[in-house]
Amino acid sequence: MDWSNKVVLVTGASSGIGRGLAVELARRGASVGLLARRRDLLEAAVDEINEAGGSALALPADVTHADQVRAAACELRRKFGYIDVLVANAGVGGTTYAVDLCEKEVTKVIRVNVIGAVNSVTAVIPHMVQRGSGHLVAISSLAGYRGLPKSAAYCASKAGVSALFESLRIDLAHTGVDVSIIHPGFIKTPLTAGRKHMPYLMELDDAVAKMMRVIEKRKKTYSFPWQLAMIVRACMFLPIPLYDWIAERNSFRE
Repeated sequence: MDWSNKVVLVTGASSGIGRGLAVELARRGASVGLLARRRDLLEAAVDEINEAGGSALALPADVTHADQVRAAACELRRKFGYIDVLVANAGVGGTTYAVDLCEKEVTKVIRVNVIGAVNSVTAVIPHMVQRGSGHLVAISSLAGYRGLPKSAAYCASKAGVSALFESLRIDLAHTGVDVSIIHPGFIKTPLTAGRKHMPYLMELDDAVAKMMRVIEKRKKTYSFPWQLAMIVRACMFLPIPLYDWIAERNSFRE
């Protein structure tokens, strides 16, 4: 795929998956807008990209504020032109154990992971539909398939992201706008730092390479690593008592 004339907006681009994808997209020739709250980390990533001969723009914004995301998208269009690809990656994790469930913590996770994705889509989709060309990419999670221990908010948010983008894919059929939903497992990023019991943990560079193949092929959905994805899919067909028994005794959680 020739990225030299493509403009990509990546949210949650200050670290982890978002930063990795932004750097790789720029390396392949795309002009990239990096959106996140932490200006210093964004500018450091942009400096790295520009020094390597790429084109990038730091877009400090909070995805939970629609007006900020729209303003950032407008700034990116003014700088590089129409946005061809959105990578909706911004997200937060957190442990939400039912006994200590906090509505404020759940609200925060839902706002960032789900509403943040909605705000990102609405900032770019009108122009994509008008032009008859575009690509929406959601970074969801294997945690969106079923509820996992101590992960109620995160699982709910990722299930919401997956369902949201699946509905968008159906609605946008025949408009020229494609939709891809990526469900990663455990990846070495700041989000997973310090956690235990992460089966099939992947290096960030390996995960980014897989995601890039999905984006370039415009696949509708992709789950990885295959070993963990197979286990998670199998769990979807288990009877509830059996699934609950297994989940209580294992730690397949984000």
